[in-house]
Amino acid sequence: MSTTKELLAAYQHVIESLTLYTGDKGVFDVIVDGEVLYSKHREGRHADPGEILELFTQWVGPDVPRYGAET
Repeated sequence: MSTTKELLAAYQHVIESLTLYTGDKGVFDVIVDGEVLYSKHREGRHADPGEILELFTQWVGPDVPRYGAET
């Protein structure tokens, strides 16, 4: 599953907008409200499956349930 689909499936109820930009030389950065959650250049590797979703989950905090998991 792509990172975009994964994020929207889990957090569509809190993501106001999501924009993808093409980059040079394999750039892949995930930036939320100005904060870099993941940078392929900085890490020196591709993100592992589910890694971006986990970082976003940590960023939104434990009080924000995943979509469909609200109680």
